[in-house]
Amino acid sequence: MSSPFHALAMRLVMAALWAAAWLPIGAAAAEPGKDHPLVGRYDGSVLEAVRTNAFDEVGLIQKPLQNWGGGKPELLKLEGKVSLYYYQLPAGRSTLEVLRNYEASLKAKGFELLFSCGTANGSCYQHRPDSGDTTTPYDFALAFDEPEWPRLGKRGDYVRNYFGTSARYLLARKSSDSGTLHASIALAEHSPEVGNHAFVRVVESKPMDTGRIVFLDAGAMQKGLAEQGRVNLYGLHFDTDKDVLRAESQPTLDEMAKLLRGNPQLRLQVVGHTDAQGNEAHNKDLSQRRSVAVIAALVKAGIDPRRLGTRGAGAAEPIAPNDSEAGRAKNRRVELVRL
Repeated sequence: MSSPFHALAMRLVMAALWAAAWLPIGAAAAEPGKDHPLVGRYDGSVLEAVRTNAFDEVGLIQKPLQNWGGGKPELLKLEGKVSLYYYQLPAGRSTLEVLRNYEASLKAKGFELLFSCGTANGSCYQHRPDSGDTTTPYDFALAFDEPEWPRLGKRGDYVRNYFGTSARYLLARKSSDSGTLHASIALAEHSPEVGNHAFVRVVESKPMDTGRIVFLDAGAMQKGLAEQGRVNLYGLHFDTDKDVLRAESQPTLDEMAKLLRGNPQLRLQVVGHTDAQGNEAHNKDLSQRRSVAVIAALVKAGIDPRRLGTRGAGAAEPIAPNDSEAGRAKNRRVELVRL
């Protein structure tokens, strides 16, 4: 015969099971993490999975796919902290609406939109040769899923298999003194049973080691010009895609003015350089405007403008590979060339 204690315990267990059976569906399933604070989620989405690696390398699609006879899209190769987010999108909302909301939100937070595509204009992927299929986004999904996303979330499936009907994608970048953040967002459209999903990949890259590119005073500038006829400066700072010198540029401007005052016969060309991201014509124009901004600051400091020439090289004269943030940081510079 059961003891009173045993009978009481059984009643408590049965009561707990009965109560759990009547909980609302999903009420006990807490989300696995939080959204990225600068990217967020589309309203009504459910976060199904999160995975973060403190340091990893990835390739993010940055141009349309071409030549599907074995070709691949151009990838932006990055290193840094990589975070993956899987979202179930709310029913009744098109992936185009979700894409436009992400674009507007990221721009409002200071992101620069680098690339965007969707099946509506065919720019996410080209058709396979000799294929009449014009809708299946599987080629895009294969390219997007590299390196392969982990099989997480409610379905636990390969991410490429979520792209059943349509695909949309955007890549955005935000730079600051603390580093550069890239966000890629791929929107997968599938059957009503599977639903639509957003796959967000955020890469946080720290600035390059500033100890490797030292501040140059007037003496170091003069030595470089004497020995090589040119010298690269990294102390002149601009906001992303802007031609206005930031306040922290003043120490380098002061040393440039000191150099020119101490060498009255010296004439210099101020050459602006950018990295290879963005449109070629735009980069050339931006580098030219930055060169002019530096000369304007020197003229304001009392330097005769006739001693100064301007040139914008854009990304045409790199001194490091443009496939990493460290390399691009070296290429974003102002160069002094002795005339």
